[in-house]
Amino acid sequence: MHADRGSGVDALFQFFFKYRPIVFEQGRVVFDASWLVRLVVVVAAAVSLAAVFTSVRMRARRAVRDRWWLGGIRTLAVVLLAVLLLHPALLVSTAVPQRNVVGVVVDDSRSMRVPDMDGRTRADVVRSLLAGSNGSLYRALARKFVVRFYRLSDGGSRVTGLADLAFDGTRTRIAPALDGVRQELAGVPVAGLVLVSDGADNASDSLTQTLLSLNARRLPVFTVGMGQEHWARDIEVRRVDAPREVLEGASLVVSIEIAQRGFGGRTVQLVAEDSGHIVNRKSITLPSGGEVTTARVRIPTSTPGAHLLTFRIAPEAGEMVTRNNARSVLVAVRNRRDKILYIEGEPRFELKFVRMAVDQDPNLQLVTMLRTAKDRFLRLGVDDSLELVAGFPRTREELYAYRGIVLGSIEASFFTLDQLRMIADFVSQRGGGLLMLGGRKSFAEGGYAGTPLADVLPVQLPADRNGKPAFHQVQVSLTPAGAAAAAMLVAGSDTASAARWKHMPVVTSMNQVTRAKPGATTLLTGTAPGSHDHGIVLAYQRYGHGKAFAFPIQDSWQWQMDAKVPVGDPTYRTFWRQMLRWLVSDVPGRVTVTTATDQTAPGEPVQLNAQVTDKQYLALNSAQVTAAIHGPEDSVRQLPLEWSVTRDGAYHAAFTPSVPGVYRVQVTARSRTDTVMSDPTFVRVGDIATEAFGAEQHAALLRRIAEETGGRYYTAANAGALANDLVYSASGNTVVQRLDLWDMPILLIVLLGLLVGEWGYRRARGWV
Repeated sequence: MHADRGSGVDALFQFFFKYRPIVFEQGRVVFDASWLVRLVVVVAAAVSLAAVFTSVRMRARRAVRDRWWLGGIRTLAVVLLAVLLLHPALLVSTAVPQRNVVGVVVDDSRSMRVPDMDGRTRADVVRSLLAGSNGSLYRALARKFVVRFYRLSDGGSRVTGLADLAFDGTRTRIAPALDGVRQELAGVPVAGLVLVSDGADNASDSLTQTLLSLNARRLPVFTVGMGQEHWARDIEVRRVDAPREVLEGASLVVSIEIAQRGFGGRTVQLVAEDSGHIVNRKSITLPSGGEVTTARVRIPTSTPGAHLLTFRIAPEAGEMVTRNNARSVLVAVRNRRDKILYIEGEPRFELKFVRMAVDQDPNLQLVTMLRTAKDRFLRLGVDDSLELVAGFPRTREELYAYRGIVLGSIEASFFTLDQLRMIADFVSQRGGGLLMLGGRKSFAEGGYAGTPLADVLPVQLPADRNGKPAFHQVQVSLTPAGAAAAAMLVAGSDTASAARWKHMPVVTSMNQVTRAKPGATTLLTGTAPGSHDHGIVLAYQRYGHGKAFAFPIQDSWQWQMDAKVPVGDPTYRTFWRQMLRWLVSDVPGRVTVTTATDQTAPGEPVQLNAQVTDKQYLALNSAQVTAAIHGPEDSVRQLPLEWSVTRDGAYHAAFTPSVPGVYRVQVTARSRTDTVMSDPTFVRVGDIATEAFGAEQHAALLRRIAEETGGRYYTAANAGALANDLVYSASGNTVVQRLDLWDMPILLIVLLGLLVGEWGYRRARGWV
């Protein structure tokens, strides 16, 4: 039974059962009668029951049903009377007055400023409950306990009272606050903790371990929920899904989730801003029924550096909160040149046109090996005369210098088994991208079934296709997953791109690729003209730290050279540039740096995590790792990172920014004569609106905290009962109290009901 059912229910329960529900939950029923009285009562009850059954059996003139009804009523009356004579009582531990501490943890985050409690803010209601002698809950607690106050947003630091709270905390972090209060109260008798919050926890801290620690100490948490669980009218930009970094000029498509209540069917404008400048607009019709809708917005990435992208919807009349109508994300645009190794087993147009498509892309370096004869190769795009001079790389150090690998029409037997394993490790361990193109010597037709690459590829390779290519035409179609992929956006908008894919020229394939693996995503499918059998044209999957693509088409250049394609049409060039950029996106360098968040408030610690590897991308534990933190005022701070003993190659540190602005973090790792520097990582410091999102009361979380620690959940309406319930906590300095149960009104009512029922039944049957 939960206290959130209302004070009226508890009052009704107490009227019938004499005590509140928590007393029965915490207590243990005993019988206070002496052994002699118990013996007499048992004997008398046995004699009375025997007399009842004898009387029932002797009244043969009455129907069997009547006899059993009367016997049952009299039996229940005898048993109930016997129980009363045994003097039942409840043993319950109660707190010794003024000998126990109660820690009151008050949520002082900004979400407590929401005015959703009959026009009052949550903070105002908290003040009416806990603000000194005028607070009703504080007065009730202070009569029985020593009360200590703590603020939630600062990790559970102690305050003298509510006057110290400004309710301006930028995050709600319940787990660290409860942990901090538990540690601060170690060594003193504590009856329990009181958590006054809306439960809108927006931190990444694990709550499970905190609840286990509280349980181990037998420290119950009594929670008081603030605010409404569901708002009637509100629009919220719930989520923005964007990569943390992209190459300059890449097609950046951002997905935005929008939730609403009370505005179904209304059309609103979604405005996209880049560092305050409007870069796109989109009209969104909000769905009815409170459903979530997803919008996709294309953002230009023409300038390197950190870009603060903001997506906002103008506030509507009657919204409960307006700060959640906009959400920002920080995206780093890189101006680097990524190397991709493309190996082709025979001269063909596909190689020529792919190279032409990306030749003018300053961020892609396509290094190609074209086999022109046995053991003879044409090398294009190499950095110097020694690169690939011995053929395909034979060491991991040489292969891992690339970020992507493209395999054209070249048979698996060209590679040694060690090279095939090395390519598989390139994807799974190094985190690189692999793309296999179609051709008469690719996929199963090239003998890749049963090799280490068969596991890497996102498609099933039939074992019986070795050396048996089958020519067929393919009309390409875009799948729903493909329509949502940024790399498939070959025109200026989603609609124009989808229309362009419907009219792409027919291409051909020599490979029978019809089944994707579980977990793989199919982006393009193809059917032969006049057929309904679908084959796979483009699919990908994550494999280890990297990703692998299958594109079993041998002449995608038809999308450029077909007679139906206008001269100068950029579709083919756009497709291959985006495809190869996607191939090398998210491929890590030897030193990678991540932060827990890309946006924070001044004074909040920023956790830095770095992963360091050697030239073979094996974790390196002996490096000297230092972070250079470039502040917004051109200040530079050097911060050493410590090796984490729990994970190979992992280093960590933290810094606390104080000045608003964008901070650039670059990590350098030194190991003997080897020095490697990471790409810069950016963190924005400023006024963040984290507390405005998901700010409705999370009653389920507050109930979980209470139930898993032995406490109870309350609302502001019935919080007045908390002090009386807290007395029965088994924690702290307690005494055992005996509470009589024999005089509960419910027992008298039931006994009288049985007697009246027996008389009424006999009267109804005409026996009295």
